[in-house]
Amino acid sequence: MAITVDILVQPRASRAKIGPMHDGRLKIAVTAPPVDGEANAAVIELVARQLGIARSAVAVVAGASSRRKTLRIDVAEARRAELLA
Repeated sequence: MAITVDILVQPRASRAKIGPMHDGRLKIAVTAPPVDGEANAAVIELVARQLGIARSAVAVVAGASSRRKTLRIDVAEARRAELLA
């Protein structure tokens, strides 16, 4: 089972962080530039690290070349990580 989360990405931020909400989307700031998928990879890495799950459990499913994106997060993977912790 997976959930989707609408996000707003701020590339080239001074530091990586998640939050606050902005126009109904979760704002995610990353230090990577928005070229060659670097910002997308940084978003996936940050979200996976914060949730304690594998990067493969997080994917950009819409808006790959936009600041407004939709992420798919494998809830089963997140639940397994929670049970192992």
